Parts: sequence; C-alpha cells; structure tokens
Amino acid sequence: MSATIDDLARLVRGARTAVVLTGAGVSTDSGIPDFRSRSGLWRDADPMRFATQRGFLDDPIAFYDFWREHLGKLAEVKPNVTHEVVAHLESRGHVRSVVTQNIDGLHQAAGSKNVHEVHGTFRTVRCVECGVREPSTRAFSIVGRAPRCRVCGGLLRPDVVLFGEALGGAFEDATDDLARADLLLVLGSSLEVAPVSEMVPFAAERKIPVAIVNRERTACDDEASLVLHEDLAPTMRALRSRV
Repeated sequence: MSATIDDLARLVRGARTAVVLTGAGVSTDSGIPDFRSRSGLWRDADPMRFATQRGFLDDPIAFYDFWREHLGKLAEVKPNVTHEVVAHLESRGHVRSVVTQNIDGLHQAAGSKNVHEVHGTFRTVRCVECGVREPSTRAFSIVGRAPRCRVCGGLLRPDVVLFGEALGGAFEDATDDLARADLLLVLGSSLEVAPVSEMVPFAAERKIPVAIVNRERTACDDEASLVLHEDLAPTMRALRSRV
C-alpha cells in the first residue's frame, strides 16, 4: 500500500490543474449511504419510484417521505477527511476543480471553491411549474402533504438530476476543465453511471493521467494510469502526509 500511495503522491505533487471526480463512496464516511453497494439505498427500494420525475409526480408525498428518512439530516452532516484533503490539495495549487456526483454540499463545506455538482444539490428545491428555487429546509419539514411553491402553487421537487434526465451546464463546465487538466483523480466512484463515467476515457484519449482510488474494482480500471483498491479515509490521510 505504501509504495502505491507514493506513486499516487508523485502524480498529485506534479499536478497543477488536476480535476478530482468524486462519487458516493466519498461521503459514506460522513454517514451518508451510497446507492449501489450491497447496503446501498437501492437494495430495498425502487429507484423508478423514488429517483425519477414520473415517480415524483405520481406520489410526491411518498417521494419526500423516502428522502426525508434517508437524507433528512443532511444539514447536520460534516465533511470527512477525504473532503478535507481534496480542499487542501486545491489550496496548495494542485487541483483546478472538483466534479462531484454527490448532492450533499460537503466539498464546499470542507473549503473547496470550484465545485461542479453535476447531479445537482439537495440544498435547494425548485418549482416544476415556474422554476423558482428556494432552500430545501421548508419542503423537507412538511409532512403528510406535498410541498408547494409560494409563488404559483406548483409542486416543489429537489433540485437534483433524476434518472433519465440530462445533466446541465455543470457537466459542460466540468468537461471544459478536464480538457485542460494534467490529472484526473477519481475518488469513491464505481464509474457505472454515464455520462460522468465517460470522463475517464475522455482523459485517457488525451493522454491525461488517470488515478482511481476506490474500494472495489470500477468499470474504468483498465483505462487508468494508477488504480488503488483501498478504503478512502486511510488512503487520503496517507496522501496528505506526502503532498
């Protein structure tokens, strides 16, 4: 493990415009469940019911009940060592930006400045009718009825990208950053969800080194320059001591 981390540290130390891509595995150490592991959210729940626009419109009360149960205390969750090390690398001039599939806002809470939230955020909700946004606090405090827009009365939905929906401008900005990067560092992502997973072959085709740190094998390991199958927290602590 030590020699491999030394290799990773050399890549990071040499980077000046690295892009860090993070998945659900980054936030599990903060107590936020992931989605696709054996203990993830989709083990016993139907994502078509709780993670699609159709599911939301069919039963918004059940939709909110599910997410309130699993992510209701998101505002109380604190960044962990991985978020902190990523912010540290940015402050040291090694990281250009963070591209995250997570919706929890923990990278910003840890101090990262340039964060592309390609799957949106649970910190806000938006009206499906007029598009107005507001903090999600009120919507998630309402129990037994669907949250409604104060402006037009339309349904309020979490400001996230649901299954089947296209990614917005944040992904275009992330891709622009990656095209100018000198390293892609992937942390805690299975790389199973497109189009974010396509960032690895995008980088590899442009001869941009790709380093992946994930507990289990990912779909893109064969395209990476360096792969580390380790737990994130001890790996990131070791990386911080070397950079």
